[in-house]
Amino acid sequence: MPSLLERVMPRTVALLVASLLGACASTTPQQDLSPGTDRNSLPRNWAQGPNHAAATAPASGFADAANPAEKAHPLLQDSLQPGVAIDLNEARASADLWVRLRSGFAMPELDNDGVRRAEVWYSSRPDYVQRMTERGGRYLYHVIEEVEKRGMPTELALLPFVESAFNPQAMSTAKASGMWQFVPATGRDFALKQNIFRDDRRDVLASTRAALDYLERLNKMFGGDWQLALAAYNWGQGNVQKAINRNKSAGLQTDYDNLKIPDETRYYLPKLQAVKNIVLAPQKFGLSLPAMSNHPYFLSVTLDRDIDVDLAARLAGMKVDEFKQFNPQMNKPVMLAAGSNQMLLPYDNAKSFADGLAAHRGPLASWTAWTVTQTMSPATAAKQVGMDEALLREINMIPPRMLVKQGSTLLVPRAAHRIEDVSEHMAENASINLAADTPPLRRVSYKAGKGDTVESMASRYRVSSAQVAEWNKVSVKSSFKPGQTVVMYQAFATKRLAMAKQSNAAGKPATAAKATPNGKANSKPNGTRTVAAKSGGGGLTSGTAVHQMSKR
Repeated sequence: MPSLLERVMPRTVALLVASLLGACASTTPQQDLSPGTDRNSLPRNWAQGPNHAAATAPASGFADAANPAEKAHPLLQDSLQPGVAIDLNEARASADLWVRLRSGFAMPELDNDGVRRAEVWYSSRPDYVQRMTERGGRYLYHVIEEVEKRGMPTELALLPFVESAFNPQAMSTAKASGMWQFVPATGRDFALKQNIFRDDRRDVLASTRAALDYLERLNKMFGGDWQLALAAYNWGQGNVQKAINRNKSAGLQTDYDNLKIPDETRYYLPKLQAVKNIVLAPQKFGLSLPAMSNHPYFLSVTLDRDIDVDLAARLAGMKVDEFKQFNPQMNKPVMLAAGSNQMLLPYDNAKSFADGLAAHRGPLASWTAWTVTQTMSPATAAKQVGMDEALLREINMIPPRMLVKQGSTLLVPRAAHRIEDVSEHMAENASINLAADTPPLRRVSYKAGKGDTVESMASRYRVSSAQVAEWNKVSVKSSFKPGQTVVMYQAFATKRLAMAKQSNAAGKPATAAKATPNGKANSKPNGTRTVAAKSGGGGLTSGTAVHQMSKR
């Protein structure tokens, strides 16, 4: 992989990028705001960060390219460090980032069989190590910066290599996500928003902030012992504390080496130590590390308008998959200005984005959010918003045979009456709630006949043995005593139910619906109706009587 310095544009072009990004609030193409247009109703405003230089736009909406000397040309800045100028030609920027990383190592050394095993694992997979370190090169500078700001040992910047191989879109079987591998609950504890529009556990900046906050808390909790803090990061702080308490009660030492912990956690620190050893001396393991220069790889660009992911990638001159590697938190094909109001762009794509944005005519976003006013089927929702049902299901991840509940938020196409950007409240709190699209069920009570079992009743009424067992709180191998009450749930016959409703509306008593052996049941019934019946050697043998009625 070429060095980051080699990948970025020459300084003269870099200065132009800074100027374009700094003044892009002034490059606002005129909007057609006439009724019925599909243009956005608010002006665009894009900025590099809080300290961007704003200039007055000419009436045409374009920056005054004819008089470049009159425009400010600030030095290229890292928008994550406003006011700190970056000169890509200075010696510090071209220094080796690996050297800077090594100089901050401060954690106790581990030297055990686990470390040897991890070293062998990595060294026998040079292609994997190459991919992992090249991918990590996009984010490592930022992580090191944040670690150093907090005075933490720089070994912690290597932790994403162990957690996710520095893949911000990684997802574990335990539903841990992102390059720092937050499970949903812990992510929420550290203000990582997870809703239908975005998952901040995958956000490079937000997840790094949260992970270092968590590690600082754990380090303080365990008396400054980084080994215990890392064990807690992997296994959970409560589990580590319990292990410490057990050792205290038994009169044993309570350091990392002496705690009884799961094999995965026991191997966690050795893997980090092995990565550290490889960074210290890659040639010792027959490996090589890609060159990394000591300057930021990306800019953080502020979003003042909603924009389609596809369009943003195209304006930046990037493939969508590559764009998502820098902005992996997005769950939908649109980025919301009111949500995570920034996107990351590599330096060498910043000029393309600024130029493309200035020249773009037309809407920035083709999607918006819509709140469902009443519980409805996806087909009904699609018809209301003028959208293909299959596409609505796909975009909003609605499984078959499900209803969309009232108050849910769906992503739908913009239209003449839906042109506003998504509000902050909706961007932060949007959710989708689904309900099973099943007919109402009735609770039917049978009297078991001689020889009736869970399996025979399930077969007779065409439901599963597990359902019958669950409804009656018995095992699937159980038998019923003659005369014992057996509970079943079955679907109402649609026509008979409609007739019953009409009869009730006319003030006449409803005829009790008979049990229908062909009706299928769900393991967790919705609203139910209870019917008493007898079962003897097979089917219903007597009339039914309604004891209780409840609505779905």
